[in-house]
Amino acid sequence: MTRSGGRPRLLDLCCGAGGAGRGYDDAGFEVIGVDIAPRPSYPFSFVRADAIEYVTEHGAGFDFIHASWPCQHDNALALGTNAHLRETYPDLIASGRAAMLTTGRPWVIENSMTAPMRRDVVLCGTQFGLPIFRHRAFEVHGWFPMGLPHPPHRGRVRGWRHGAWHDGEFLAAYGKGGGKANVPEMRAALGIDWTADHKELTEAIPPAYTRFLGEQAIAQLDTAEVAA
Repeated sequence: MTRSGGRPRLLDLCCGAGGAGRGYDDAGFEVIGVDIAPRPSYPFSFVRADAIEYVTEHGAGFDFIHASWPCQHDNALALGTNAHLRETYPDLIASGRAAMLTTGRPWVIENSMTAPMRRDVVLCGTQFGLPIFRHRAFEVHGWFPMGLPHPPHRGRVRGWRHGAWHDGEFLAAYGKGGGKANVPEMRAALGIDWTADHKELTEAIPPAYTRFLGEQAIAQLDTAEVAA
């Protein structure tokens, strides 16, 4: 393994604000983030670059790779009145997957439930005691994670529905108005305290998701190293 200071190195592609990166750091990885946009709030080492080009050139030098390829193209919100998003945002999952496969490293792709990818693991905030749903699918390669039981969604999401107000123990951590979570509430619900950017918070995944997966990945990397 290409360890640095005793910690395996993880490449966090299309890293956004760093929700995934924080979970992997908590699991024990040294995290390096890559994004084509500037990410001043990203809490770890950051490289501004094209993610596909970067993983093609440097991915083999990491122990593990995570990618959150842009999903707006295939998101349910890109249908109907928002169909223009299909032209605005590229679909990078297929090309990103192909680039990751060239590295020979184990990896995971994270995306929305509507994305064109396998759903090897599906995680939801309720599995971690968080007051949000935020379902995310994970496609894996080169390792074998376990999932978690998914409890039934019981209870209401706070906010206005069809002209009526509903109190509830769950928050709508996206959009604005209508009783949706504000920035302090989203920070607390997601477990993200290093950014107050509303857009970053609506797109981020809770670090609890990738800590759960990252701990399994490190255990399997360690097992492979011992066997080698």
